[in-house]
Amino acid sequence: MMCDFRKYDLTSFRRDLEELEIHLTKEQEERFLSFYEILIEWNEVMNLTAITEFDEVIKKHFVDSLSLVKVIPELRKMTSLNKENQGEGITLMDVGTGAGFPGIPLKIAFPELEITLLDSLQKRVNFLNEVIKKLSLTGITAVHGRAEDFARPGKLREQFDFCVSRAVANLSTLSEYCIPFVKKGGYFISYKSGGTEEEAVAAEAAVRILGGEKPKVFSFYLPGTDIGRKFYVIKKKAPTPAKYPRKAGLPAKEPILS
Repeated sequence: MMCDFRKYDLTSFRRDLEELEIHLTKEQEERFLSFYEILIEWNEVMNLTAITEFDEVIKKHFVDSLSLVKVIPELRKMTSLNKENQGEGITLMDVGTGAGFPGIPLKIAFPELEITLLDSLQKRVNFLNEVIKKLSLTGITAVHGRAEDFARPGKLREQFDFCVSRAVANLSTLSEYCIPFVKKGGYFISYKSGGTEEEAVAAEAAVRILGGEKPKVFSFYLPGTDIGRKFYVIKKKAPTPAKYPRKAGLPAKEPILS
């Protein structure tokens, strides 16, 4: 893994991370820069992201992904700078990861996380595997498939402490995709760039049926900007009924309403 630090100004990135109380080693910073370079290289031949300028990728992809510490502050104990807290074995599923957000930034910053990246497009999974290889990441796996299939009994159902997603869909639909992956007592956390608290209210019936508690909404701004973000945080209190998730396509076409 080689990257020329001199090409990049990390001042803003470091300042944003300081605000999030995240502290990286030089090696971790180099991994972020290498990830950026691989992302831009692959983006020339396949559609991974419309955001390509360095500062924008840093802010809107990397910092946004790492903002999860606002609702899971214990992640800060899992950095390379906290050797005594390593080996806690927190598992995280990233559903609809796309170009690896938020899963890969979380893995770089919090290396003790055990992460599974799930995406339905094989080309994106190929990209993710290339990133994992070139960044020499361990404890992270990219899986090709649909959430409706992998959340079935005998697959990856109810195996994770956390399930996260930046995928674009209403909260009812995302809940049906994601809550089945979460262990009882774990959390599904949806990243949102827009939306309203009314979306959380509309999803309450679906969340309850799927075994979750009433969604909590956390609003914030990306550090140093007026760019608003939200986290919808759902704690799982009971096993998800066996009939969920329904067959492919139904969660999006016919969200659970009651």
